[in-house]
Amino acid sequence: MHKQRENHEKNNQTAVLDVRDVPKIHQWLTLSLQHLFAMFGATVLVPFLVKLDPGVALVSSGLATLAYLLVTKGQIPAYLGSSFAFISPIIAVKALGGPEAAMLGSFLAGLVYGAVALIIKTSGLKWLMRIMPPVVVGPVIIVIGLGLANTAVGMAMNDPATKAYSLSHFTVALFTLAVTIVCSMYFKGILGIIPILIGIISGYLFALSRGMVDLSGVKAASWFDTPEFMFPFVSYTPHFTWSIALIMMPVATVTIAEHIGHQLVLSKVVGRNFLEKPGLHRSILGDGIGVMIGSLIGGPPVTTYGENIGVLAITRVFSVFVIGGAAVAAICFGFSGKVTALISSVPSPVMGGVSILLFGIIASSGLRMLIDNQIDFGNKRNLIIASVILVTGIGGAVLQFTETLQLAGMALATLIGVFLNLVLPGRENDSELLNKMFGVSDNDPAA
Repeated sequence: MHKQRENHEKNNQTAVLDVRDVPKIHQWLTLSLQHLFAMFGATVLVPFLVKLDPGVALVSSGLATLAYLLVTKGQIPAYLGSSFAFISPIIAVKALGGPEAAMLGSFLAGLVYGAVALIIKTSGLKWLMRIMPPVVVGPVIIVIGLGLANTAVGMAMNDPATKAYSLSHFTVALFTLAVTIVCSMYFKGILGIIPILIGIISGYLFALSRGMVDLSGVKAASWFDTPEFMFPFVSYTPHFTWSIALIMMPVATVTIAEHIGHQLVLSKVVGRNFLEKPGLHRSILGDGIGVMIGSLIGGPPVTTYGENIGVLAITRVFSVFVIGGAAVAAICFGFSGKVTALISSVPSPVMGGVSILLFGIIASSGLRMLIDNQIDFGNKRNLIIASVILVTGIGGAVLQFTETLQLAGMALATLIGVFLNLVLPGRENDSELLNKMFGVSDNDPAA
């Protein structure tokens, strides 16, 4: 406790704006736009890949962030953007029942967040670590990234009109990828936080010079326009099936594990223990409510964004009012027909180029989790669990119960990994897991 107080005092000395500080009016817009730019590229890429309205995604991102700030009592400066973990599940569910089914699945995933938050509030973290330790979560995150590899490469190499290989399109993708890599490696400060956005803009301009961009939609669009919202019982009637639930709900356990990781990093950056105050249960609940808000208006599921944590670390501006300003700006952008049309006009190879790097980074972050937690692959138990998860997940294994009920891909791999972790002998005890992942013991309040 004494060490935490020292970290808090040290943070107050170095912070430009603390968590509850209100920025001056002339600073507010600039500081908020930095966060908007940081999340923009990735947030609009998800609806682009799953064929949802990017305007709705921006609005749901903003509304979810505002709801998150409210649930966490304005104590955690985190931004919520579109989640990459749900790309494959959304595509699979849309094939079963269209975008309506994807929205229902997203809502069910949000309920998982609520249930987990309630159990953490009453029982702590030990049960979650028991079923989802790093040896399970790490390989599943690798599956999320590598499972999307074909999508990224296909967008990069193929002409979307003919679905055939196109050197011209692949050139645009490689140019976009190269710019994104250079920005990530050599740009400093804020520019180093937004390599995706810079890559998309550069690739867009290069594609424009090669005649691949159709601007007719942008010219015809109005500055103010209502996005294509999807409201349950208004735009469609939800129809529950177990296939939707089994595909979407298990993914929430993986994104919750990622959420916990983000909270640990954010606590270090800001110098406060957010797992203790306002509590991890509030943070997970806020994230889940954000997911459900998106599902009720036709947007993709959201998650806390590492890009925005990076902005906090560089600027030392921790104000939740700045985060809230970014959320309001995202909502305004979502109602701009010009902005939505401009996003829709981005050629597939441009998005494919940045996706090659993004999906690879997702897979690498799973590998990093295994390394950071010192998972020993000389141990047969760990080797078996990781191997089975990787092959069933990336291979697209399907457990078909009936014509309409199936458990497939990443969801199946996750459940198999959880099962193997629980039944195979040699599992670490709860104290070892907690100490390895969080540096806490059973008696620690954060546990």
